[in-house]
Amino acid sequence: MRYLFEGYAFDTDRRELRNGPDLVPLEPQVFDLLSYLIEHRERVVSKDDLLAAIWDGRSVSESSMTSRINAARTAIGDTGEQQRLIKTLMRKGFRFVAAVSEEGPRPDGAARARSDGLALPEKPSIAVLPFANMSGDAEQEYFADGMVEDIITALSHLRWLFVIARNSSFAYKGRHVDVKQIGRELGVRYVLEGSVRKAANRVRITGQLVDAATGAHLWADRFDGMLEDVFDLQDQVTANVIGAIAPKLEHAEIERAKRKPTESLDAYDYFLRGMASVHQGTRDANGEALKMFYKAIELDPNFASAYGIAAWCYAWRKWDGFVGDRAAEAAEAARLARRAAELDNDDAVALCAGGYALAFAVHDLDDGAAYIERALALNPNLAMAWHSSGWVKVFLGEPEAAVEHLQHAMRLSPLDRLIFRAYGGLAYAHLFAGRYDDACAWAEKAFRARSSYLPAVRAAAAGHALAGRQEEAEKALAYLRPLNPTLRVSNLKDLLPLRRAEDVRRLSDGLRKAGLPD
Repeated sequence: MRYLFEGYAFDTDRRELRNGPDLVPLEPQVFDLLSYLIEHRERVVSKDDLLAAIWDGRSVSESSMTSRINAARTAIGDTGEQQRLIKTLMRKGFRFVAAVSEEGPRPDGAARARSDGLALPEKPSIAVLPFANMSGDAEQEYFADGMVEDIITALSHLRWLFVIARNSSFAYKGRHVDVKQIGRELGVRYVLEGSVRKAANRVRITGQLVDAATGAHLWADRFDGMLEDVFDLQDQVTANVIGAIAPKLEHAEIERAKRKPTESLDAYDYFLRGMASVHQGTRDANGEALKMFYKAIELDPNFASAYGIAAWCYAWRKWDGFVGDRAAEAAEAARLARRAAELDNDDAVALCAGGYALAFAVHDLDDGAAYIERALALNPNLAMAWHSSGWVKVFLGEPEAAVEHLQHAMRLSPLDRLIFRAYGGLAYAHLFAGRYDDACAWAEKAFRARSSYLPAVRAAAAGHALAGRQEEAEKALAYLRPLNPTLRVSNLKDLLPLRRAEDVRRLSDGLRKAGLPD
């Protein structure tokens, strides 16, 4: 994709910025920052957004972020005083405000889907968009988002329905996009819109179901109740959507879509706050999420979902290098994951999250795989479970199954802001299958989506080396070493719980050829 503005051409495929015919040099991190600001120019980008997207959630100083913003401004002829193109909004964030025209295909991944659209699945398909928060209090945003997430989960349990994952639906949060365009970009027939109003002890949920092909409204209604009735109100929305799409659906299947996660509204409130932090994807937000989940567990010791997602937070910490005492955190992840399964062996989200934590953080591949398989049996629309299963198949030495599962995860969530993790999984699957060119292509795609995602850089270095491209391998390793200075061939087994000795050897040989010391 090429973005044209003020005489500049910003090419995300070539990773080039040109001022007329002249190439403007840019550091990789500054390029990624500018790319993120341009692609999200329709809204204000917060500092937390930048930390998650550019620094992969790591804490950085205010001066470091300011220097990168200033470098981006300098590259495009702007200054901190003028702010013609990149504006700073005090205590809010930054916004790219120049008039931009686009050339070429639309960006892949978290920002946008292909302009020609995705093919419709063979079964009915739906995306539930973020509901507007009508409470007049921005602090209640987490509550409105939580309502939508629970409705998505309820609909996902229906095997005859194809449901887009939360992370892709929420790519439209705060944006005014024509419903027909959303249908094309997500590849769905139906779109559910709505709003939530929470005032004192009362809740109002409104919803309308739209045919994305024609724009026609199929159903609209309003549901009012007390706060303690919130689960019943969610069920009413879900049942009405189901009834509009498949009027003759058996009542029993509607009942199966109804699940009360907890009897404690206070525990539920802390859980929603925790999920809001999880979706921020930063190191600080991960710590805050764990606090919220532990508080939810304190209020309701039988809250399976809180245990499962808390376990998953520990796996996330390991991926992103947040771990302090690895043995202690692995033991806690194992405790939380197993307790989630003991409490509710029918909670797909808890099983999936706990299963991935067991496989990756604890290195218990057999139990982790079993938990995730049950989650998929319970909820075949759970993108998180397909993604987790794909990675666990990589660990188990089943690369073909890994490719299939990761690709299905991407179809369920084509706009996922974390889609680079699926790209990374595909890179390793192809690497262990001996398809080095494919491995490098997926690794580089992951790197373009998130330059600080180090697993992709490791896969690229190994893949290029094994394919005989020594210069590219050494270049990837040179990028990696300053960011991961303790990495050695001897400690690779701590990073990935690989079962097959041949996969360990292949990865070790590739990185050793690239120049990684033993």
